Amino acid sequence: MEEKNILFRDLGLSEAMLKALEKKGYGYPTTIQQLAIPAFLEWKDVIAKAPTGTGKTFAFGIPMIEHIDSENEDVQGLILAPTRELAIQIGDELRGLLTYCKGIRVAVLYGGAGIVGQAKQLEKKPQIVVATPGRLMDHYNRKNIRLDKIQTVVLDEADRMLDMGFFKDVTKIIEKVKNRKNLGLFSATISQEVMTVSWMYQRNEVEITVEPKKEDRPDIAQYSITVSPLQKAETTLRLIRSQGYERVIIFCNTKHMCQRLSDDFRRAGADCDCIHGDIRQSQREKTMQTFRDGKLSILIATDVASRGIDVDDVECVINFDVPEENEYYVHRIGRTGRAKKKGVAWSIIGNFPEKAKLDEIAKFSNYTVKPMVLSGDGTLTEEAIKAPVPPKRRFR
Repeated sequence: MEEKNILFRDLGLSEAMLKALEKKGYGYPTTIQQLAIPAFLEWKDVIAKAPTGTGKTFAFGIPMIEHIDSENEDVQGLILAPTRELAIQIGDELRGLLTYCKGIRVAVLYGGAGIVGQAKQLEKKPQIVVATPGRLMDHYNRKNIRLDKIQTVVLDEADRMLDMGFFKDVTKIIEKVKNRKNLGLFSATISQEVMTVSWMYQRNEVEITVEPKKEDRPDIAQYSITVSPLQKAETTLRLIRSQGYERVIIFCNTKHMCQRLSDDFRRAGADCDCIHGDIRQSQREKTMQTFRDGKLSILIATDVASRGIDVDDVECVINFDVPEENEYYVHRIGRTGRAKKKGVAWSIIGNFPEKAKLDEIAKFSNYTVKPMVLSGDGTLTEEAIKAPVPPKRRFR
């Protein structure tokens, strides 16, 4: 199925939805959207694996909205997300799709925010709820929400959600949705836990796999720079300034490094802020919104705090620390090269274990990471690959 020959109009969507997609500048569905939307519209269970940045939110959000009866005030669609940031992002994307669909309301529920304010959202009778599992159970136990009229349940970033310890909450929630018509599992990787949920709750599911090598794969040029550990911060800032990057996300492996780098950059005069688990949720949301609005040039984040960062015009992602898991690298660099734009990803290597890890990631993900050298004046050149030294012959 050639993507260029398929339009959203060919998928049998309503005029209101087509108008909203046109307003957002979307005419051609990605492969995951081409395959998932028709299956969802036919109320089929779906388990989908696709790289970050290929349009999974629209793949389940569009058919969910198309199924909603706006005259009915019951909750009809439920989307579970692993983090607050991702839940907020999904809610924003759904509201964009609802621009011309009157009478359909969305509520977003997550921890770290006032439960009373969220209860007031639920009093407005939303037909779609986006939630983190723990906070949804809080509202359910307080009898703020009923789950028995829900038709569609979607687990977004299912691998990460189940890996974060939500398995029991998620299965409990699915079991309380007694009249469910279909269940969607969407993820960049399919873990054993995801397969277990599929085996337990899906029937005759449609399996969708979009390989990274397909044309849906984000167009991201990947480079590395090797320096001494003490030069990493200075090199990172010089890279940003010399290349004129104005929208950058930097990833660190720890909260401590994230905060320390942010403080160092601010002292150096950089327009920078950070998000990590020790920062209050309200402040994290404020920082994220500032970045989305284009009023912040450099955002520094840990992996968990970064889930749900979905900004279409991020020019560059920098791995200040090489991630400890291969999947984290895929998720990180997927923050750039979105919406069919070209992106750039850099990894700053400070020691041999980091280099070995990046080599392993590149092999695992079928990526090409080009080693570069950044000179003092900001000039970038390709690193010369040293020929291996032949072993000396030993004579007896």
